[in-house]
Amino acid sequence: MWTAIILSAAAMTAIVAMRYLASSGIFAALTNRVRPGYHAQLGPQIRREIGWSLASAAIYGIPAGVVAWGWQERGWTLIYTEWDAYPLWYLALAPLLYLLAHDTWFYWTHRVMHRPKLFRTMHAVHHASRPPTAWAAMSFHPWEAITGAVVIPALVFLVPIHVAMLGVVLLVMTVMGVTNHMGWEIFPRALVHSQLGNWLITASHHQRHHEEYRCNYGLYFRFWDRVCGTDRGLSPNA
Repeated sequence: MWTAIILSAAAMTAIVAMRYLASSGIFAALTNRVRPGYHAQLGPQIRREIGWSLASAAIYGIPAGVVAWGWQERGWTLIYTEWDAYPLWYLALAPLLYLLAHDTWFYWTHRVMHRPKLFRTMHAVHHASRPPTAWAAMSFHPWEAITGAVVIPALVFLVPIHVAMLGVVLLVMTVMGVTNHMGWEIFPRALVHSQLGNWLITASHHQRHHEEYRCNYGLYFRFWDRVCGTDRGLSPNA
């Protein structure tokens, strides 16, 4: 049993690492094409970001591997594969529930990590990226990585989700994690400044967090920032 769990954790670590390298690499290459010179002089910083991110991949991969083993070998989770196991409308609802729960957890843990002592211990590594790049998406101190690594593994024991919709959640996590740290706005201005865009977090919103630190703490949605008075709008520099 333990051998199977270890192999599953190692496999998931490799998958998370490859997903990070592929997604961040693609958007870093896009940055070099669209914003020539943006990464100039950032070589040492990018190498640090990649190093911390690969360490984070192991921290994310271990619980993911345990969950994958528990799902396949023991049926412990609420991940399902039959399309008719729940009403079809629930297919779309489940990813939204996951993203809302993840966003809530992220907002509050992120805000707590900006308290001075915890910031120095847990969060300073991430903010050492000045400016952040696509490679900074998973550039976390191990203690911070742990806070992010437990969310989805916990949710699959609490909220039923089709395995394909879980893939959608992971895709959204990956794309938003990278694009929010690119330092420039990849999404169309019409979307960013629309009514929908006013509730979504993109690079223009998260860049202001990296500039001012004590605002814009959310991950996907601006709901908690607005409710708690920490939303300071978009950065003019993104």
